[in-house]
Amino acid sequence: MDTVRVLFLCTHNSSRSQMSEGFLRALGAQHYAVASAGTEKTSVHPLAIRAMAERGIDISAHTSKVYSDLPPVRWDYLITVCDAANERCPFMPGVQMRLHWSFEDPSRVVGSEEVRLAVFRQVRDQIAACIARWLSHGHAAPR
Repeated sequence: MDTVRVLFLCTHNSSRSQMSEGFLRALGAQHYAVASAGTEKTSVHPLAIRAMAERGIDISAHTSKVYSDLPPVRWDYLITVCDAANERCPFMPGVQMRLHWSFEDPSRVVGSEEVRLAVFRQVRDQIAACIARWLSHGHAAPR
């Protein structure tokens, strides 16, 4: 059985793509080679780390990467998880299937830490549901 290679792409690679990578690694590590990257490099958002830890997934060692710095490999799936990355995403050779999942940017929410964390949790749960649905429909079934 071949490993399915999945790249999650977002603008800053700080929250949505990092959480997506974390969930797919947790749910299908034996079948998927997963990475995430951004169109710009920043750092992994502390509230994304905290929200994922609440679900038992540790992304604290993840780092923000720019897609152009990734080694040239064949990606079975390129999944953009924000509208800006979807619009700016360049052609990437070797991509077999490109998908777009639109999630709100939790890092843009203003307010107290609890208000902001609530949005991170909401987006986290939306990502988890989307990945579970995708896997259950066999769209990314190993070959």
